[in-house]
Amino acid sequence: MANKVVLYDLIDVSDPEIVRSEIKQIIKMMDPAIDPTMIDLLYADIITLFKGEYPGYRASNTKYHDLEHTNSVALATARLIHGCILAGMKFSDANILLGICAALFHDVGLIQTEDDKVGSGAKYTVGHEKRSITFMKRYMADKPYSKQQVKDCSHLIMCTLLSLAPAEIPFRTTEIETLGKIVGSADLMAQIADRYYLEKLLLLFQEFQEAGIPDFVNELDLLKKTEGFYKNVAKKRLAVDFSGVSKHMAAHFKDRWDVDKDLYSESIQKNIDYLRLLLTKAGDNISSVKETLRRGLDNNGITGH
Repeated sequence: MANKVVLYDLIDVSDPEIVRSEIKQIIKMMDPAIDPTMIDLLYADIITLFKGEYPGYRASNTKYHDLEHTNSVALATARLIHGCILAGMKFSDANILLGICAALFHDVGLIQTEDDKVGSGAKYTVGHEKRSITFMKRYMADKPYSKQQVKDCSHLIMCTLLSLAPAEIPFRTTEIETLGKIVGSADLMAQIADRYYLEKLLLLFQEFQEAGIPDFVNELDLLKKTEGFYKNVAKKRLAVDFSGVSKHMAAHFKDRWDVDKDLYSESIQKNIDYLRLLLTKAGDNISSVKETLRRGLDNNGITGH
């Protein structure tokens, strides 16, 4: 039965409380002595920020890069750190927490300040990593983090910038470098393995449009280029730029769930295979593509779950 389990059967990533609880369980498996209080406090503030209840900020209004995406990346980061530890890698307790912290902060730069009423946070798509780091630094300034931890966290977040090679980031130690590669890997894996990845690509196109990114003519063009992105960009980044740390994800699932496979890789391949089939059947008709997906889109995002 265990081998019939699929990724999204395990944890409901749309519920931040469930995700936070699972991350704490994984932390306990890594080292029972780790105090997860920092994760509790940080997660509570991240939820408040995305909901629009954090002083000085509007609610998150990007439909692809939303709280669920942040939940997914934070969970994938915790899972991959755990898998790497099972593979024999060593991380200090403080750095384990810092890696998860970076995952939670990595997209907050897409959230608008309360006096920014023009458009949505999607307009900050290009350069949002820098905005995320700026917010993180302000947030950590009055918290019990050292200046070195803040700098390290900045470098971890920089690993989520697709156009930046990790070799260009001045990591303080090889341990921090490995954690950066884990966070960057988790960001890619969580997105492409998402149960609703194909539907969400239609929302991503809307974000790209507002940001003025000219790479895609329309929604269909983005869908057609997605397999190429996966094969030529994402897989290369995972295997080469991030030194293949993603291969250790399987160890986590074996230890945590007694499932002897990497559920992220499996889900990613299913998404790519289905996308190929979808485009073959639907041809060049985006309406047909949406109908084939059998899940509608309304003004509030994805429906038909």
